[in-house]
Amino acid sequence: MDTLIELFQHLTNPQWIMDNGGLYIVVLIVFIETGLFFGFFLPGDSLLFIAGMVIANSLAPFDIPLANLAFWVVLIGTSGVFGNFVGYWFGRKSGDLLLERKDTWLFKKKYVLQAKEFYDKKGGAAIVLARFLPIVRTFAPIIAGVVKMQPAKFSFYNIAGSYLWSATIVTAGFLLGENVWVQNNLEKIIIGIVLITTAPVLIKLISGRKKPVSSPAA
Repeated sequence: MDTLIELFQHLTNPQWIMDNGGLYIVVLIVFIETGLFFGFFLPGDSLLFIAGMVIANSLAPFDIPLANLAFWVVLIGTSGVFGNFVGYWFGRKSGDLLLERKDTWLFKKKYVLQAKEFYDKKGGAAIVLARFLPIVRTFAPIIAGVVKMQPAKFSFYNIAGSYLWSATIVTAGFLLGENVWVQNNLEKIIIGIVLITTAPVLIKLISGRKKPVSSPAA
């Protein structure tokens, strides 16, 4: 646990990022978080915001700030695209094995069938929105593969969602990166980003646990 906390602290420290691979480490982390199931704990949103701040104060690889912004948005977005394709591929390959398993307290086939119905109706929107939700963005492409969402449909929304996510949050960090207040209150901003993006997931979990109250018999 201490190691994870230390890693999180490093990944939310702009100077540490620049001293240990620069923005290319951000590209790698995005791929891991969006493509490998064990990367769900990584701080994607706050990391992208910090990447934007770093870009605003850097002249690499170009001497024009907006050119740097476009370059890194595309590179980070592309990393997210390939990450989700890996997750989708893993889901398709392991989906049949999951469906053949007997129900356990952790896994039930009905959940997969419900997910399939959800993706059939709102699959595209789910893939795009999942980009902005921690943990969910890691498992959404895997589930899409398990329920065998059409590859063309998944590809379109995967690409659109990844570049939208990258462009939105990285640009926000870029525009605010030179603001003195932002620089002095980075930790509070990161906590705020985590709370805002995690709240929908927590609310859904809490509301899902609530059992409906049966009406008294007449």
